[in-house]
Amino acid sequence: MCAIPVLEIGGSHITAALVDGAAQTVQERHEVSLPLIAGCEELIGAFIAAGRSIAAHREADWGVAIPGPFDYERGIGRFEGVAKFEALNGIDLGAALRPALAAAKIRFLNDADAFGIGEAVAGAARGHHRVVCLTLGTGVGSTFIADGYPVKSGDQVPPDGFVHVLTHSGRDLEDWMSRRALRRAYAEATGQDLDVIDIAGLARAGDPIAVSVWQTALEAMTAAIGPWVRRFGADLVVVGGAIARSWDVVGPLLTAGFSAASATVEVVHAQRLDDAALFGAARWAIAP
Repeated sequence: MCAIPVLEIGGSHITAALVDGAAQTVQERHEVSLPLIAGCEELIGAFIAAGRSIAAHREADWGVAIPGPFDYERGIGRFEGVAKFEALNGIDLGAALRPALAAAKIRFLNDADAFGIGEAVAGAARGHHRVVCLTLGTGVGSTFIADGYPVKSGDQVPPDGFVHVLTHSGRDLEDWMSRRALRRAYAEATGQDLDVIDIAGLARAGDPIAVSVWQTALEAMTAAIGPWVRRFGADLVVVGGAIARSWDVVGPLLTAGFSAASATVEVVHAQRLDDAALFGAARWAIAP
């Protein structure tokens, strides 16, 4: 089987890659930066430039991981009010990309779903039947994976499998746990505006305020998510995203938080932090 071409569209850049799913390797990989503010033509042009930077076969099936809100089945942006991609609101991205990339088919999926599928295919979730995958960064991304694919409906998962819609003590989950929430909590306590990596460093060094900020955020998050982990019957939670890079701080607090929420589950760091979404998009491109 030929390597599968994929795009992973993020907030600051696009990654294009050729993925060999059988060998679990990325054969070719290129990144194209995205401007902070861009119109529709500029954004689509950047996507096309990224796709053309890899040696994809003509008439290949492509997988494209992109943040929501998005109509993944139809390939149409639903980015009203989302500053970064608002220019793509209502745009048929599939119709724009297929001829430009000489693609036979393009299948879109949510970036958190791509991460989860990738960890199930080639990472920490291999061999597990039911897994919850979380990405911690700007917000809290999530996917509930059963036998390698996302579960998007039913009473065992939140709406669309997305935990960011949950609340804790009357506040949205991401008001407790996100980059902005952590920075705000530390600034309110100290008057200092530090980024997450610095707050993690202080917690690592035993700073009591920094430790309290992390504990409060992660206890709130696990209290909200824990019941859904139990309901789904997951035996593993895989955690990725930029904030998970401070795993020595985050990991033990997550384990304790899920235990306090009566969710008996192993909590592990993602194994394919940098390329799980690429493997997930490749698997999705050829999924039945």
